[in-house]
Amino acid sequence: MNERTERILEFDVIRNRLAACSLSEEAMRRIRAEKPLVDAEAAGRLKGLVSAVRERMESGDEEKQESLPDIGFLFAKLAVEGVSLEQDEAFAIGLFIERGRILAQWLTSGSHKDYAPLRALTEAVPDCTSLAREVFRIFNNDGSLKDLPEFQEIRRRIQRLTSELEAAAARYIGSEDIRRMLQSTVPSQRDGRSVLAVKANFRGRIRGIVHEVSATGQTVFIEPEDIVENNNDILIEKRRLDAEILRVLRELTAKIAESREVVEEFHEKIIALEVIRAKARYSKDIRGVFAKESRNIILKRARHPLLGSSAVPIDFIMSEDIRTVIITGPNTGGKTVALKTAGLFALMNQSGLAVPADEGTGLPVFDGVFADIGDEQSISQSLSTFSAHMTAVSSITAAATDQSLVLLDELGSGTDPEEGSALAMAILDYLIEKRVSLIVTTHHSVLKNYGYTREQVENASVEFDSRTLSPTYRIVMGIPGESRAIDIAARNGLRAEIIEKAREYIGADRSDVSLLITGLKQKRRELDSAAEERAREEKRLREERRALDLKELRLKQKELEIKAGETGRMRKLLDGSRKTLENLVRELKEGEITREKTLKVKEFLHDLEKRAAHEADALREEERALRREQQARGDDDQPPDAERMPASESNAPLAEGAEVLVALYKQRGTVIRQEKNGWLVEIGSLRMNFPADALTPARSAHEPLKPALVVTDLLPQATAALELNVLGMRLEEALDALQRQIDAAVLSGLTEFAVIHGKGCGVLQEGVHTFLKSDRRIAEFRFSRPEAGGFGRTEVVLIE
Repeated sequence: MNERTERILEFDVIRNRLAACSLSEEAMRRIRAEKPLVDAEAAGRLKGLVSAVRERMESGDEEKQESLPDIGFLFAKLAVEGVSLEQDEAFAIGLFIERGRILAQWLTSGSHKDYAPLRALTEAVPDCTSLAREVFRIFNNDGSLKDLPEFQEIRRRIQRLTSELEAAAARYIGSEDIRRMLQSTVPSQRDGRSVLAVKANFRGRIRGIVHEVSATGQTVFIEPEDIVENNNDILIEKRRLDAEILRVLRELTAKIAESREVVEEFHEKIIALEVIRAKARYSKDIRGVFAKESRNIILKRARHPLLGSSAVPIDFIMSEDIRTVIITGPNTGGKTVALKTAGLFALMNQSGLAVPADEGTGLPVFDGVFADIGDEQSISQSLSTFSAHMTAVSSITAAATDQSLVLLDELGSGTDPEEGSALAMAILDYLIEKRVSLIVTTHHSVLKNYGYTREQVENASVEFDSRTLSPTYRIVMGIPGESRAIDIAARNGLRAEIIEKAREYIGADRSDVSLLITGLKQKRRELDSAAEERAREEKRLREERRALDLKELRLKQKELEIKAGETGRMRKLLDGSRKTLENLVRELKEGEITREKTLKVKEFLHDLEKRAAHEADALREEERALRREQQARGDDDQPPDAERMPASESNAPLAEGAEVLVALYKQRGTVIRQEKNGWLVEIGSLRMNFPADALTPARSAHEPLKPALVVTDLLPQATAALELNVLGMRLEEALDALQRQIDAAVLSGLTEFAVIHGKGCGVLQEGVHTFLKSDRRIAEFRFSRPEAGGFGRTEVVLIE
């Protein structure tokens, strides 16, 4: 494909948006470097894969979106004999294998329709699970080293020596005479050795090795003589531990290097799958359709992909026997946007992407897309607008074939109109002879006649509303358009006498042609109006046919709202009451039980009973309102004949253990007991209170009732962030924020987020990790990789 054309059509912007849908830096780079396919079979196969993955996304099964670490650069390193990977590099390989395996499994699991080529692609991914197990035998999920037997004895010795060192340092700090000589009562670290921060004027009072002097000269960092050996022993043991870690990493690197070719193949196939997933995600986000393979260019309600909601849908058809379409019409009428839309659709289609259009859109596969759009005059290269156009057209005529799509904007402009028209027709002749698919825009009237007199050429126009003197941006096939330059000039405030004079200069013959075009457009509008009226009538009939279904859906939605509202209100009531009760209990525990405290408890219980009764009354009123609405709509669902009691038995009094039908929820239940304000009924796993008139006696079921699953929103809606920053917060505030984040993540379906707590003195870090360990909704958590924040940032994964 032509790079200049991709730039003119802004296909690089599409690529960048597509790359942003990927979860891998390597996949992003591959997407940006990828070229549209020119083989029809390969393009069709790619669209089939992307379509299958998109269907998988829309199947309702949650997509686990986990980023894939960048490991491609490590294969060259693994090829060097005796090399050892760094900890984060070895961990990244294990993480890539694990997450790549999950991606491949997700693509072919679930309830979506099986697509054989996609399954074949995932089945071709090599099995590297044994290598991943080897990596995670050494590493924890957060990337830290596990406490392997090889490390345990050394770490215990380091811990013992550290305790001895701390005790020795404490003897200095515990001495009143020495403590007044110190700038700080906390030992410092210099070059991995424990030292004391001594005031400069006391440096001779403590014998030892001076490691550093502060910038102000007020503090001297001294390692006392009697802890030198302790520091030496710790340093030796740490070097032993480093050497042991290096040995383990070398052994692991050797195992990975043995399977380097298999891992490299795994990496290549997973990145290819990630590229396909990114294309499916982008296609889903733009709500596009996959263009069917066609020998014709068929665009149905096509919307320019970069204009978003402001894009005006266009319809465009270029059949196989038409090689050239000449689009004419006013300035700012949408001619150039139509050209760019057609070109972008061709590039997107051959990149395996859906296009923002309606079903029925079809496109051929071109061996090249060439465009000359816009003004590329260059002062530095002594190119005028016309010269720049001719340079571009020259290269296009040389490269285009009978399988190419050529888009030429304002052909023949920028020079004498007569010569420009002649040159434009000669260029068209040449490209038509080469059987190129060609779309041209122009203002030259001569080319309108050319479109009528040449075979395989069709005129088209962008519609212009003569009443408002503004374009409608619709493309009308078969009819040339007028430039309407005089009308647009008048609309933009040019003096009336100038406009009148311009009309005189046009002449009568030109006016006759304009009248003919206007008449053709009027006929076309009448036909379009009739077609629209017929479409509206068909739509009205379809809507009436769906009316009953919509009524039922609305009622079910309202039922769900009542259930959710009831549970939410009771949760709020219970939360508030629990806090008050906890305060009362604490007061009772802290002192003697007095009459005043006893009265306060009774008042609380009385108030709680009144509030509960109020909530129950409100719920019953909502239930009555819903039943009234059901009756008003004529949709008051009655129990099926198979479940309803005979008329002679339906007036039987309700009793404990009786089976009933609850009309409001359309569920079968069992009466538990009679309450003050109604009957307590068990529906599946729920127990709810209903008035007697809401219950209907039911026949005894032969099979046990299935529990009814009621999905309710128990908490206020909150927004889950991908990254929670608790820096600067007190521990209590940070844990409250983390609690809200986890709740919001569970409700919104977010499975992974990060917490920035910093390193500091470790209070926030330790508090956050302790909280995460105690929360059963957390599947795992780990420190981030060094470049993402290291020990100052924790990545959290929730149980799905």
